[in-house]
Amino acid sequence: MLPFSRFEARTILKLSGPIVLAQLTQTLMYFVDTVMAGRYSAVDMAAIAVASGLWFPVVMTMQGLLLALTPIVAQYYGSNQTKPVTHFTVQAMYLAMALAAALFIVMLYVHVPIDLLNMDETLRQKSLDYLYYVSFGLFPAAGYMVLRSMFEGIGNTKASMWISFVGILVNIPANYIFIYGKLGMPALGGAGCGIATALVFLAMFIAILIYGWFSRTTRRYRLPPDSYRVNIKDCWQIVCIGTPIAFSIFFEVTLFACIPLAIVHLGPIMVAGHQIAQNYSGIVFMLPLSLGMATTIRVGHLVGQQSLTELKKAVSTAIILAVLMSFVIASLTFILRGSIAALYSPDPTVIALAASLLILACFYQVSDAIQVVSACALRGMKVTKPVFFITFIAYWPIGFGLGAVLGLTNWLVPAMGAHGFWIGIIVGLSVAAVLLAIILKRNLHRLEYEGMSATIAAD
Repeated sequence: MLPFSRFEARTILKLSGPIVLAQLTQTLMYFVDTVMAGRYSAVDMAAIAVASGLWFPVVMTMQGLLLALTPIVAQYYGSNQTKPVTHFTVQAMYLAMALAAALFIVMLYVHVPIDLLNMDETLRQKSLDYLYYVSFGLFPAAGYMVLRSMFEGIGNTKASMWISFVGILVNIPANYIFIYGKLGMPALGGAGCGIATALVFLAMFIAILIYGWFSRTTRRYRLPPDSYRVNIKDCWQIVCIGTPIAFSIFFEVTLFACIPLAIVHLGPIMVAGHQIAQNYSGIVFMLPLSLGMATTIRVGHLVGQQSLTELKKAVSTAIILAVLMSFVIASLTFILRGSIAALYSPDPTVIALAASLLILACFYQVSDAIQVVSACALRGMKVTKPVFFITFIAYWPIGFGLGAVLGLTNWLVPAMGAHGFWIGIIVGLSVAAVLLAIILKRNLHRLEYEGMSATIAAD
């Protein structure tokens, strides 16, 4: 039986509480986008689903690479070193702006994959308009991600919570103005959500800059670094740790986000039903994800403090908390599935389809919780390459591959549409959970034999 520590539970929950609110609030923004666009028309809801299939992998991959800053800062914070925190934050900001510029150029050619899809012309144009508008938010989004990672590395998780409230306060009125054409603006439908999202990123970046300047927790980190020059070696360290994280997130995000692209030819009803189930699943996933992010911070601090015993207690406690949380989520989802679907759409056909997909979503909650906490614990040790390989194999060849066979072909059973893809998700996440738990256990044993003074390498 895994050891459970009340102290570690309180510590992790204290760290994760603000992260949960921040993540849920940010996910709520996408919920608001989906609902407000859905009330405009089913085509506009489908446009957000299609556009998100390309936008989310882009922005989440960028965030994944910049998440490398959190364990780096956390370990220096745990060992009570101040100057490296400021130095690596500056280097991460340089890297973030370069990455945002590269991704912005990529987004200029996003029409190429969109044109390859067999879809209604109105749906195609609304999707392209959304992606064009939202791409201007890449630069403030990158800056916000760096500062958030730094704050969380030093254990200040409340910053992202307060800033997320700023985001939702901007998001709702901006959506109302640009979707429905208020205050003299044209009614853009779902494409208006792209403008609103870009404005949200800008507001959040400005807000976290202000917060960082006046917060007492950052006072010791506001001293200028020894040099503002770009340090290629340290930027490369961030890249080496962050690239596997980025691709791991990319593989999981695209597992979900590419499904609308694969089933778009089945019609707006099928896409809308999947979009509801996917959006809700994304919201509840914020709970174990937030717990995992808190685990990254706690593990990083304990590595910096060279405390192996507390490290093992923290990891096992986090996994137990995640499993308990997943059972609660699955139970509530099953009981309330019809009511949940009705929040998104008044169409009874869409509601019925979404409710049936939510039943399948119940089955992967436990494995999803275990895999995300295990991956985040490894991230806190700066062990990221094994996570990259495991998530690729589990999510794509196994998860998406099986989903495509079940959903689009008659090879094993009659084509199941979106339901087949969700069965593939269940299998893929389960495989990831088992393999990541094994890797985590091996790395804890490695630390025990090598000693905590051994370098926690990026590989």
